[in-house]
Amino acid sequence: MIRGCTFLVIVQVATLAAAADWPQWMGPGRDGVWSETGIVDQFPEGGLTYLWRRPIHGGFAGPAVAGGKVYVTDYLKSSGDDKPAPTRRNELRGQERVLCLDARTGDELWVHQYDCNYSISYPAGPRCTPTVAGDKVFTLGAMGDLFCLDAASGRVIWSKNLPRAYDAPLPLWGFAGHPLVHGNLLICTAGGENSAVVALNKETGEEVWKALNTPEIGYSPPTLIEAGGVTQLLIFHGKSINSLNPATGQLYWTEPLATAYGMAIMAPRKDGEYLFAGGHNGRSLGLRLDPSMPAVTVAWRGSRTIGLAPVSGTPFVVDGVAYGIDGNGLFRAVRIDTGERLWATSRPVNGRDDEQRSGANEGATFVTRNGERYFIFGENGDLVIARLTPQRYDEISRTKLLDPVGVGLGRQIVWSHPAYADKCVFARNDREIVCASLAAE
Repeated sequence: MIRGCTFLVIVQVATLAAAADWPQWMGPGRDGVWSETGIVDQFPEGGLTYLWRRPIHGGFAGPAVAGGKVYVTDYLKSSGDDKPAPTRRNELRGQERVLCLDARTGDELWVHQYDCNYSISYPAGPRCTPTVAGDKVFTLGAMGDLFCLDAASGRVIWSKNLPRAYDAPLPLWGFAGHPLVHGNLLICTAGGENSAVVALNKETGEEVWKALNTPEIGYSPPTLIEAGGVTQLLIFHGKSINSLNPATGQLYWTEPLATAYGMAIMAPRKDGEYLFAGGHNGRSLGLRLDPSMPAVTVAWRGSRTIGLAPVSGTPFVVDGVAYGIDGNGLFRAVRIDTGERLWATSRPVNGRDDEQRSGANEGATFVTRNGERYFIFGENGDLVIARLTPQRYDEISRTKLLDPVGVGLGRQIVWSHPAYADKCVFARNDREIVCASLAAE
């Protein structure tokens, strides 16, 4: 996210994993920073060296890597029509699975599976990357099945179905907010009356607090920032951005941001005194954070000419500039204090260097910083090394990592965030999960 949040990683996430691990969505700090050194400057001409690859079933959930193990979820369909349509719920019968693999070989160490019938749109499989914290791994399935498993054996420690527990409506595209560990709490978006977000005791699953009321919880993960002298928990749901006390659920502030179809997906990003978020149909917002108390003022609201409104993927923010893909498929650089657009290109996703008014509709890119350059995984299955500056997009190297075998909006796609650990990239599509070396020779 930002350099100033490094202490958040130390205080709140250091217990999750060693430095070389990638124990949750977007890495140790949930900020898209990969700190390993000794990584390739350019990809080999003959392509990447794959250390292993193994079959897997469908899912949008990226892998987590911790303690020499890879954790990933998928869906094993037994019956039903899984052809996706944007607003139609598919009725499927099958099982969700949590797989634990050996990070060196890809061998299966254990699997936990459970009956799970789908009634969601885009039913490829689970959406949430597992969250590993110490000796436990937390998973949230597309239908709201929340599990706390023993990381070594896969034994169920506790479980909870969020729609049943909170009498919550099922989101059209399933549960997608990656669970967040904060101290002794596991924080999830749930839904239902005054329970848009819930905090559970991570050891027992017992409710500690619940808060917020909204008809659409959206798909954005719970996010922590430091601002106004306190730690703030940000919940971006389908109607607004909200800040809470993560220990109690007390509301600090709220600001309207109603995305189309409740498609609040990205995690709000902070840099310095500014915070921004955006979602479907060009909706975006920049906020100035009060330095002395948990409060905000509106700095700008997005329009057709300013702002960044991702549909898939969370932008990377550094030195006041956000780099990420807009809803029209253009990869943009935008100042988060003003919403000013600096440049745009369609190249990260489609490989073309032309400047066009749009790229892949509602395209997806997943941006990770390593040193002074960025690894960008596009929905077309390409992995790119690039330099991103306020002046331009400078592509250094490109290689094919995975085949885009999923279907989204009428095209072949890969919509899952890779993991970077042990000088390797771990990534999955709807047919396989792979581990490829990124170590410099």
